[in-house]
Amino acid sequence: MMKLKKGDNVIITTGKDKGKKGKILEVFPSANRVVVEGANISKLHEKSRTKGKAGQIVEKPMPINASNVMIVDPKSGARTRVGIKKIDGKNVRVTKKSGSELK
Repeated sequence: MMKLKKGDNVIITTGKDKGKKGKILEVFPSANRVVVEGANISKLHEKSRTKGKAGQIVEKPMPINASNVMIVDPKSGARTRVGIKKIDGKNVRVTKKSGSELK
């Protein structure tokens, strides 16, 4: 089970973008991958859509493995693991460091 969701603030722990912080833009649970804004940027060559205009190079963030990112604790700003607690009969994601609830 993936404990990361779209909109979570994360920090990258390994790879060429190590230490970068960003928001998760997209999650692929079946592939265990996430897309983080400003990380793993790839240059894609696009053909022109209309006649007479030139093509262009577009920078796009590509997916990285979910094991290479960690949630940023909303209280301390440090990286932390995620746990699940039952509050009022509902499963809620909480941080291990401060115990604060993740929305």
